Amino acid sequence: MKTKCRKCKGIGSIVVDYKECDACGGTGFEDDLFNVGTHFKGVNSKAKAKFDLGGEEDIPCEVCNGKGQVEVYEECPDCHGTGQINVCRDCGKLFDENDICPECREKRKVEKMKYEEYEAKRKQPKDVYVLDSLCNMKDMDKNKLYLGKVTRVEKYGSFVTLNNDVWGLMRGDVSDYKVGDEVIVVVTAIKSREGKIDFEPAHVESYNIKKLTKSTPRTLISQLDEKKSKFVRIDGEVQQIQQTSGPTIFIISDESGTTEIAAFDKAGERSYPEIEVADAVQVIGEVNEHSGKTQIESSSMIKLDEENTKQLHKLIDDALNERAKPQEVDFLVKSDILNRLKPKMYEAAQKIRRAILDGRTILLRHHNDADGICSGVAMEKAIVPLIQKVNPSNDAEYYYFKRSPSKAPFYELEDVVKDLSFALEDQERHGQKLPLIVLLDNGSTEEDIVALMQAKIYDIEVVVIDHHFPGELLTKDVRNGEIYGARVSVDEYVDTHVNPYLVGGDSQLTAGCLAAEVAHIINPEVEELIKHLPAIAALGDRAECGEVCQYLELAAQKGFTKEHLSKVAECVDFEAYFLRFMNGRGIMDTILAVDNFDKHRKMIDALYKEYQKRIDTQLRAALPNIKQTQLDNGIYINLLDVEKFAHKFTFPAPGKTCGFVHDHVIKQLGEDKPIVTLGHGPDFGVFRATDAVNEQYGFNVNEIVSKMIERVPQAGVDGGGHECAGSIKYIEGLGEEVLFKVVGEIQSLKK
Repeated sequence: MKTKCRKCKGIGSIVVDYKECDACGGTGFEDDLFNVGTHFKGVNSKAKAKFDLGGEEDIPCEVCNGKGQVEVYEECPDCHGTGQINVCRDCGKLFDENDICPECREKRKVEKMKYEEYEAKRKQPKDVYVLDSLCNMKDMDKNKLYLGKVTRVEKYGSFVTLNNDVWGLMRGDVSDYKVGDEVIVVVTAIKSREGKIDFEPAHVESYNIKKLTKSTPRTLISQLDEKKSKFVRIDGEVQQIQQTSGPTIFIISDESGTTEIAAFDKAGERSYPEIEVADAVQVIGEVNEHSGKTQIESSSMIKLDEENTKQLHKLIDDALNERAKPQEVDFLVKSDILNRLKPKMYEAAQKIRRAILDGRTILLRHHNDADGICSGVAMEKAIVPLIQKVNPSNDAEYYYFKRSPSKAPFYELEDVVKDLSFALEDQERHGQKLPLIVLLDNGSTEEDIVALMQAKIYDIEVVVIDHHFPGELLTKDVRNGEIYGARVSVDEYVDTHVNPYLVGGDSQLTAGCLAAEVAHIINPEVEELIKHLPAIAALGDRAECGEVCQYLELAAQKGFTKEHLSKVAECVDFEAYFLRFMNGRGIMDTILAVDNFDKHRKMIDALYKEYQKRIDTQLRAALPNIKQTQLDNGIYINLLDVEKFAHKFTFPAPGKTCGFVHDHVIKQLGEDKPIVTLGHGPDFGVFRATDAVNEQYGFNVNEIVSKMIERVPQAGVDGGGHECAGSIKYIEGLGEEVLFKVVGEIQSLKK
């Protein structure tokens, strides 16, 4: 800023020297004398007498004022003759320009930052703690803020209670407080010996309420049995919330296990409404026993902060991944296909084990035939014991495992709609996590994609174990001429896909065989219980390969002959027809000899007699009406209108009827003959063919269906299956045209 020059006092120049006054010659007086008397003419004589008027007086020089010297001036070096200088407004230091010097400007900036930091800190929400019921004076800290309630007011202060065990005196002006008021206080003194705490009112603009829990060391859920009747602290993730007519039950898991937390405020009223599924929480409570299982009666439950939540989730995730890893076991049989499928099979097993540990429901879907049911039962026997072991609830298996048959050999829209509806409802009503869907003996084909697409929209994990032809291999991992892995269209919508076609195999290694092997990996303890199921599955699908022979030998070790196992497979199909969409748990266990062993043979004998009776009845109606022709290329084709010449709404269904007719024709002509049987209705057809027609002519149901889609696009053709067994669907009005072209396609096949 501008101010008067300090050196020249605003004059603009300074004295640098002195010289003799030219006007007086250094005398200090003028040359002329001054006669005083001449200036008193006319003045009274008495007045004159008072003055000495007789002499003459010296007159001081006007230039030097009687000094005899005058100053020599030069321009002021500070202001350069202007009389003004620029100085810093803060420190007064001389500098060239601006109001503030650089040093003071930087100092101002630092002070401003400090002030802003102070203001931000002052305005930042303060943490105000609420004590849980277990906290005492030892859990308090000086200078921290606490939320309490005024319980007594005296002249010298107010008594403030923080919980049933902690209270103190709030000193100072308390005239504005009355009993019952909530107040935020700061601890000024903790007098441990006297058992007293001093408070002062804390006036804060904004604050965050935090729950302060008892400083209790963490206990792992796996250690609870050792802590009966003791207070413990559990850090874990909420898996499920169940509201009963009494307490609210929280299912909590950590890296070591799962337990129940019972919380009670009022009967039938939700406790801790702020807590949701998947929240990371800290629970303090007393360990007790309920219905024979360990349970914690909660005293407090709070959400963990962001940092602790991340740490806990990582801890749990790492531990569960490790626990979910299946142990290395040998396959039940020797097989190159299984060896190449091993990584995918172990991946499927780990995902299923992880879902169990996560507390996710496993929705298991399987085809409603012998192969599919054997797959489902094998998985059920492996999974359910693990669920019972991991989950504390007595009926956990009914919450966390559901097995449902599917009529079609693919995941139908009807099925996915049901599964999604129940899953989303369970999530909303019971707080359950979204399930893991496991598809057995279906899920591999393009027909499955529409349903799988819906599941993926909700980010539901899907595991597929199937042996149906999955379509063209989009990519292949080939080593030494063998396929070790491949991708197909459906892989975009599933998380793990186990199928022999992906490693160069075919449908002869059935889903029942694959599922039993995966079940054995999931839970090796079930090996003896389920090792005969692959043989039943293979016989039910009429599979023939080296692995099937080995599975038959395994079953023989349990005393089951091939003939008996064939009867079992047929009885499974028979019972499945009447069970329809029910899983038949218990009945199927008896038929498959995995439970109620004493009733098994009685059940098979009873069912097989009725089975044979119904087959005979159907064949008597169907056989006389077969249209059998040997085509020009040598293929025997058998046509049967199952709509007209088979009993409706009874066992066997059209597909099975076609199979029985096909078997009858084979007995007449021989297994080495190229035979195709087509059972058709108004809008569908069912194929059965011998291996000979596939090997000699390259017959493949999937290829025929694909060609019909191209040649009769207006017929809405759909379908597929295995090479020698499958189905085709079409519009009824164009049924004759589709069948005509199908026969034509078969006729065009050449050796």
